[in-house]
Amino acid sequence: MAPIYKIAIIQLHPKPLQIETNYAKAARFIRDAASKEAQLAVLPEYHLTNWVPDDPQASNIYGQWEIYLNKYRALAKEQNICIVPGTIIERHEDPKTNEQSFLNVAYFIDNKGEILGRYQKKNLWHPERPYLTSSTHTPHEVIQTPLGPVGLLICWDLAFPEAFRELITAGAKIIIIPTFWTLSNCSPYGLSVNPRSEALFLESTITSRTFENTCAVVFVNAGGPVGSANSNYAGLSRVAVPFLGALGDESKDTHEEGMSVVDLDMRHVEEAEANYKIREDLGREDWHYVHPRGQKLGREKL
Repeated sequence: MAPIYKIAIIQLHPKPLQIETNYAKAARFIRDAASKEAQLAVLPEYHLTNWVPDDPQASNIYGQWEIYLNKYRALAKEQNICIVPGTIIERHEDPKTNEQSFLNVAYFIDNKGEILGRYQKKNLWHPERPYLTSSTHTPHEVIQTPLGPVGLLICWDLAFPEAFRELITAGAKIIIIPTFWTLSNCSPYGLSVNPRSEALFLESTITSRTFENTCAVVFVNAGGPVGSANSNYAGLSRVAVPFLGALGDESKDTHEEGMSVVDLDMRHVEEAEANYKIREDLGREDWHYVHPRGQKLGREKL
């Protein structure tokens, strides 16, 4: 019988560079999730700092990344819950050249406080590129977790089906995507045609990815302040599964800060594969599509 996992999706509103305030609020949500017997809590991208890379304080705050990673490890163990702490911007320094680099990293921490895997954002959104270092050609890796095989992606990775294909051909059944996606990511032309174009992008693409890869997608976006009628924050955090689409009544249709606790029934994933046979086709020796880098995707774990 397929397992059912209880997942907390935390649509946090991050205050710019207020790292301790944001952490304290995230920890309250996680404790609440644990009290509701959630097995996994997921936070958004940039949840500790928001995205203000030009602020003079930003570099020093990014240098505190390891302190907060260890806080999440201790919290996971204390509350007996797995945590994906959104993403944390890490400042690193080359000891030879003293040159600094900034990485946008997601971690999977298990309920014993152990780091089971990490992922450095590969597909940087265009305004991020002057500030962040991409993981470029490093392969996407599947993480073996208490919830089964998991893949981590971050925000703009959603736009690239190749990232999903690389993960599901390696065996991933759940793809977790911490995100900081706003309505203003659209161009002036797009906004003039449809002010909610980015919401349409998210809702359509997340649903497509779950069907075309016979996987579950855990999408957790930043939210706006509670009670904000008009907000640039898109929100719309959800767990998406084949056949049903979006789950998460407290977050999937709103931009406001909040938390949904969702029962993820993995039978939906298994039945979708039995019906559509996506993974089966990808695993065939005569599969006719070639990966963009010129090689067929691996099949050993399909």
